Amino acid sequence: MTVDTGRAEATLPDRPVYEDNRSFLVGLARAFAGALIFSLPMLMTMEMWWIGFTMASWRLVLLLVLLIPLLVGLSVVSGFKSTASLRDDIADAFVAIAVAVVMSVVILGIFKVLSVDMPAREVIGKIALQSFPAAIGAMLARDQLGEKSSESMQRQTAMSYPQELFLMGVGALFLGLNVAPTEEMVLLSYMMDPWREIALLLLSLVLMHAFVYAVEFPGGAKPPGGVGFWSLFLRFTVVGYVIVLAICLYLLWTFGRTDGTGLAEIISATVVLGFPCAIGAAAARLIL
Repeated sequence: MTVDTGRAEATLPDRPVYEDNRSFLVGLARAFAGALIFSLPMLMTMEMWWIGFTMASWRLVLLLVLLIPLLVGLSVVSGFKSTASLRDDIADAFVAIAVAVVMSVVILGIFKVLSVDMPAREVIGKIALQSFPAAIGAMLARDQLGEKSSESMQRQTAMSYPQELFLMGVGALFLGLNVAPTEEMVLLSYMMDPWREIALLLLSLVLMHAFVYAVEFPGGAKPPGGVGFWSLFLRFTVVGYVIVLAICLYLLWTFGRTDGTGLAEIISATVVLGFPCAIGAAAARLIL
């Protein structure tokens, strides 16, 4: 009995280490899967390959600099694990970026979009651009691919007004990244007349409000008690749509779609891109 008890006591300290290692590896696997799922359409989009090494270096650097506070905010609002401090959120952001870079290198290398004989500027540009959406997917991997904890559910149901707007912006950015680099955004803006653009703008607002408060999808936002329709519409839908248009304009500028373009054409392209981005903002709680 004494020997058996000794063995049991000797093995007890090893179990938490094993479980921690397993939890860490499972978390990395989920982060890799989330990065792949979120970025797969862009990994297989030719415009993203080109833009990665043709866009101005300082625009690419600015995009990557903005990625860090974006990921930190996501870690606070809907990260893949509970964090105790801002320092932990920052660490999680860089882990997500590291996973995104590795995933981008592996997949682009398999597709032969990357090769050893390419210039360093081209390789870095392609990897950096693809890592942006992939890092968002890696950060959100636990909530989407794992079992949501009660703490995670409580955080999402108790979001403040700025956090709600932040999550809508991320949803807009997520869907916008899929289509903003394509030529179709500019082509559609040239094909549509002003009346159709106004109709598209109004439809975007209607769908945003319907997705968030009228349709009542599982996981969607619940309207606060005692708040009227117009208050909700102005504070969330209209303000959210303004954020959507600002993100659309930034994406078009980042990808060079506004260079040498008149104001009317820029507004048209922004409204066209605002349609999928508005859907992404409204469905942020579902897709994020």
